[in-house]
Amino acid sequence: MTNHPLIEFKDVTKRFGDRTILSGVNLKIYDGEVTTIIGKSGTGKSVLLKHIIGLLRPDEGSILFRGKPIRKMAKAEWNAYLGQISYMFQNNALFDSMTVFENVAMPVRQTTKWSKKEIDEKVIARIKQTELTEVVDKYPSELSGGMTGQDLIRRNAILSMIAGYQKKLAFTAILISHDLPDVFFISNRILALDEGKVVFQGTPEEFDDFRHPFVDEFVRSLEGFQEHLTGLYSNRSFKVRYQKQMSQRHPHDTFALVTFAIDDLDLVDTTLGHKASQEVISAMGTYVNKHFGSVGGFSTRESREQFVIVLPFSDLNEAQRILEDFATDLREEGLSDVQTSAQIPEGECFAFSVSAGLAEGKRDEEIGSVLGRAKSQRKTIARFQCPMRR
Repeated sequence: MTNHPLIEFKDVTKRFGDRTILSGVNLKIYDGEVTTIIGKSGTGKSVLLKHIIGLLRPDEGSILFRGKPIRKMAKAEWNAYLGQISYMFQNNALFDSMTVFENVAMPVRQTTKWSKKEIDEKVIARIKQTELTEVVDKYPSELSGGMTGQDLIRRNAILSMIAGYQKKLAFTAILISHDLPDVFFISNRILALDEGKVVFQGTPEEFDDFRHPFVDEFVRSLEGFQEHLTGLYSNRSFKVRYQKQMSQRHPHDTFALVTFAIDDLDLVDTTLGHKASQEVISAMGTYVNKHFGSVGGFSTRESREQFVIVLPFSDLNEAQRILEDFATDLREEGLSDVQTSAQIPEGECFAFSVSAGLAEGKRDEEIGSVLGRAKSQRKTIARFQCPMRR
């Protein structure tokens, strides 16, 4: 990332009649990063995004692209700017009279001179990548509740593309969300929008420590999703639990911390798609919680593929035995259970490994220091290699 933003809003205000939707918005979006705009419904997220893609213009303020106000661009510059942007509507993204295949193929047919065979091959390849093969010949009206075009494409296409290809292609992505906290794990920056104003800009880690009246209500919507996905505490709840546990301990008491990582998760994305990798994360989270929760531990997901467990009543030796038992069980039973829980089909061949590290901490020690020591000790404890299913 450079210090110069790719896109910048300076005091942008937008009104519709007597309603002010954006009020003096200032924000920066950097090249090659994934930025997620969060906020409750109706706070102006979509309006903000429409300004970026040129569908709306501000009543006041300016929007800059690489330091130049877009309002002052010549027609050729404006067209070149728009030519670098691809976007997906939140609603009404599909033509009702076309099948899923035809919807995907339509822009390719209109913007390229490829032959029918080339177009068909490209479309099928993209449909496979986004896990839509089972509905390729269906019309939007034939997609059942959870299989609507918006939900499928938002869940599979966007997240799969970002998780699988953003690092490789280094494109800039801007997401808007009010109910999908898993995007936090693939985001470089978070922008929080409340009542038409940007109240936070920073990293997901900085947002976790952010205090603002709107945050509590927004975070409650994240809590349920995260616990539904992994069965673990959110980072915020984990810190509250940690602080409460430590405040009840003697100053000389120690605790143990374990960190896990699902290594090579990007290969699961590439091989089976983002949905499968999410199921692996969910199954691993449930498995971790099941084993360590029974001995008084509490857990969180530190990042997309990393977990942290605090064992408040265990010293280093006892924690080592617990970890060894867990590793043995994971090798003998757990990875097969994860494959089953993740509904990975028979015959699908891929590999990933699980690594773990362990460290001991004291009551008054910052958890970040203990976590750093645990990460430095991390080594592979189990490896998934197909075929695994019993």
